[in-house]
Amino acid sequence: MDQPAISDYGFLSDCRSGALVGRDGSIDWWCPDRFDAPSVFGRILGPQAGHWLLAPVAAGRAGHRVERSYRPDTLVLRTVHHTPEGSVAVTDALAAELGARGHELGRNSPAVLLRVVEGLSGRVPMVLDFCPRPDYGLLTPYLHDQPDGGVLAACGSVTLTLRGDGLPLRAGRDRVRHEFAVSAGDVVGFDLAYGPAYGDPPARLDPAVALAETVQAWEAYRESHHYPGEYADLVRHSATVLTGLTYTRSGAVAAALTTSLPEELGGNRNYDYRLSWLRDFAMTLRAFWVAACPYEASRLFAWVARSIGQVGQMPVPVMFGLAGERDLSEHELAHLPGYAGSRPVVVGNDAWRQRQLDVPGEVILAIWQLGDYLGTSFDKELREMVLGLAEQVATTWHLPDRGMWEAREEERHYLSSKVLCWAAMDKAVALAPRLGESADPRRWAAVRDEIRATVLREGWNDRVGAYTASFGSAELGGSALYLPVVRFLPATDPRMRATIEAVERELGTPDGLVRRWADEPAAFLLCSFWLVECLVMAGERERARRLFERVVEHANDVGLLSEQIDPRDGAQLGNTPQALSHVGLINAAWRLTAPTAE
Repeated sequence: MDQPAISDYGFLSDCRSGALVGRDGSIDWWCPDRFDAPSVFGRILGPQAGHWLLAPVAAGRAGHRVERSYRPDTLVLRTVHHTPEGSVAVTDALAAELGARGHELGRNSPAVLLRVVEGLSGRVPMVLDFCPRPDYGLLTPYLHDQPDGGVLAACGSVTLTLRGDGLPLRAGRDRVRHEFAVSAGDVVGFDLAYGPAYGDPPARLDPAVALAETVQAWEAYRESHHYPGEYADLVRHSATVLTGLTYTRSGAVAAALTTSLPEELGGNRNYDYRLSWLRDFAMTLRAFWVAACPYEASRLFAWVARSIGQVGQMPVPVMFGLAGERDLSEHELAHLPGYAGSRPVVVGNDAWRQRQLDVPGEVILAIWQLGDYLGTSFDKELREMVLGLAEQVATTWHLPDRGMWEAREEERHYLSSKVLCWAAMDKAVALAPRLGESADPRRWAAVRDEIRATVLREGWNDRVGAYTASFGSAELGGSALYLPVVRFLPATDPRMRATIEAVERELGTPDGLVRRWADEPAAFLLCSFWLVECLVMAGERERARRLFERVVEHANDVGLLSEQIDPRDGAQLGNTPQALSHVGLINAAWRLTAPTAE
């Protein structure tokens, strides 16, 4: 593969959008307007889609070594390059608004990339290669020298202004290339500001001042969060990553920063995850609560009630755009070859059209889990949402659907979907006192019991000796590990215990991770963390702990997890950073912390 590994990338965020910066010093992904907007740097999906390199001239050659770390509790990334000529640090960040602190982060983001170079020893030759390509590489901008020594790039709907401290940059035909050297003690800052073509001009920030402000904004965000459990550093960092995937203006959480990074190299299972799923909402909500982030939890509730709107006869939407958009129709970017030649590259996600019956249950379960926080009575919007979701489950649970993994073949009666329908009815009964006179707990309880009996009867396969992925199927599925997590069955139940063992045996990889399906080539990190939880609840805490520590070893050098892991070489696969992988880490760490199995 002639491009960086997925794990080579670090994540920057201003809670409006995010960027990926490689170990080689190249920013290969940035969609500056918001997470799901068109990119101006997209080289991770094709060499023609733009990048911004800032690194030693000797980068990648013999004698070059890289060390990276985040400033604690931030997404400000410091990369130290050790070269034969000396050492230099490059600190990268997406700027916070000046004066922003804590929960204000991202509300009025200036959309400015900051890069500050600091000489540590010797005298290191550096190179800057600025090659913007807006609209996923479809456009090549005009470049114009500016009186202050900067360069303006303008094309289509995008305006970018690049400036360097005391360095007169000069526009080439389609890029800016500049070489300079830094000695010990030298500091050179760069800022790249985005603005719409026909709006206000891009912001102008002092890189060193803006960087210090950004660090303080992130640190203030985490000062009020005090996670009391084990693996505190991992949990706090995963919570920071989830915060970085949050679009502050609405409260929505993007499932991942990227689109179309493949589940299998050269394969076609490539999807746009820069959108917000209701299922992810529910799981992320619990993770934020575990990680002691109550403000984030309340913001997610506000987003979900407004996004869903009034629940009627149509299937509950499974996903939305970050500002609540409903139509997320998928289209291919045919001009891009994809990561490691993995086509198609897509924008949008046609799963928005699917029926996924587990989604109402995920939402109601999350509301029940945080019921004490929400008070003894719900406001009108929340009350009507729960009532609408419960009634829809009561009338549709018996239908087939596409399941939680969003299968694109025919609908089936997926085990996990039915179990979450049971959870919806079970928790709706528990919430009935807060739902007013329209609540129907007696009917809901009857439906709940019918669903449970159906799952126990139809979900078990005597020949396989396990609960299988769908009714009437002999195929095992990693989603069966979710049953104890949502308390449908205890992990110690004989049939559930047999299912856990069968999933470990048939879907496990050599290092103990879990795939979703037998024919899936890569392990799925969320399912692997579910196995950790199941083992704790089955009374095998030490084995669970060992597995947890093996799974988290697959994080990259700055603690980021993608969607999947290639069992052949441990390489990360899929979109990155993946929210649900970090959610799984947080919840598994908390399960290991709990004094007794739940």
